[in-house]
Parts: sequence; structure tokens; C-alpha cells
Amino acid sequence: MRLSRIIVILAFLFVAVAAFAQQDYVGRYDAYGGYSFLTTPKLNLFERGFHAQGGVNWKRWLAIGGDFSVFDGHSSLFPNMLNPAKQAALAPYLPLLPAGYTLYVPYGVTTYTFTAGPQINIRNLKYVTFFIHPSIGGMHQDTTAHPKDPIQTMIVAGLLGSSGKTSDTVMFWGVGGGIDFNVAKHMSIRLTSDFVNTGLYSNLLNGRQNDIRFSVGPAFHFGKNVEK
Repeated sequence: MRLSRIIVILAFLFVAVAAFAQQDYVGRYDAYGGYSFLTTPKLNLFERGFHAQGGVNWKRWLAIGGDFSVFDGHSSLFPNMLNPAKQAALAPYLPLLPAGYTLYVPYGVTTYTFTAGPQINIRNLKYVTFFIHPSIGGMHQDTTAHPKDPIQTMIVAGLLGSSGKTSDTVMFWGVGGGIDFNVAKHMSIRLTSDFVNTGLYSNLLNGRQNDIRFSVGPAFHFGKNVEK
């Protein structure tokens, strides 16, 4: 029993030392790609897609890079989501709707995001890297309405015109970060998330929106080892 306890303690100490050891290799370049989703709670909008990142490690603790993501999703637009001017224009028609009719308009979106800037890396653990970065970039969204009945078709024509389509591009700001699980010298499993604030369709929607992006996938590290 005493020997087994000594073995367990030594094994624990070995794992602890290995876990808290500095990372021996930090590649000059990083590349990442993985599954991602983007959610906009205010609009009840959930989108799935792909997220890619690339960066250069100038120092072990400082990287410069950029990322790109693309998503598809769908939701429904309700009158209370419109800005005050649109709600006022719509108000005279609401009493004319059939009894029990709930007014909404289904729609689909394709969203693109792009960012660039610095990233702070924390490499005090051998098998785990933490990072944080500002999320400053742009978002482009293409929206297509899918009316289901004549009333929805009339509303869409009034809001978006006969095509039922619209698009917008805005700049955004926020913060992001995540963790790399270093499973091999040149590869890690990355979990990353970003919180950003956007103002898409300010001529249509009521106020700005908060968006949350989450991604997971493999990251690859290559190039000359960055000196300590």
C-alpha cells in the first residue's frame, strides 16, 4: 500500500511538472479552420458555418493575424423588431388583419465576417495555450424574405420591395479569445469565441444587436521556432 501511494504521488508530480512546463516549440505561423456558429439573440437568429484564421507569431506572447467566417441561417421578423419609423408606418394596417392572425415574415440570411489585429497568447502551460484578442472588423449580410401568404407578401413588398431581398455591410467591435489544447508539436484543438456588437439594417431594425460566435476545430503550427 505504501509503495502504491508513492507511485501515485510520483505520477501526479510528474504530470503536474509536465503540465506547468513551458512550451518548447512555438511555430512562426498558425492556421486554423473549423465548424462555427453565430447567434443573434435579439433576432432569435442562429447560423451555422465555417471559420478560418491565420496568424504570425511575432513574439511568443504576441501574434498578428486575421480571420474570415461564413454562415447560413433563418428566422422570422416580427413587428416589434422594426425601428420606430417602420412600426409607425405599419401600425394603421394592424387592425385590418384577420382575427387571430399573427404578423411575421420568415427570412433566410447568409453572413460573412472578417477581422484583423493583434492577439495576446499565454503559454505558461505546456499542453494548453490561452489567448485573447480584440474583435474589430466587418460583417456583411444578405437577407431574403420567404413570405408564406398574401399578407406577408404585401408586408415584404412594403419593407424590401418586390425582390424581397436586401443586404448590408457594417463595421463591428467586441472581444474574443479561447484555448488551444496542444495535442501534438504542430497541431492543437482550438476552441474560440467572440462577442461583438453590430448595427446591421439600421434603416429597418430596432437598435443594435449583440452577436456571439463560437468555433471549434484543428489548428496547425509551423515554421521556425519563435525564440523565448
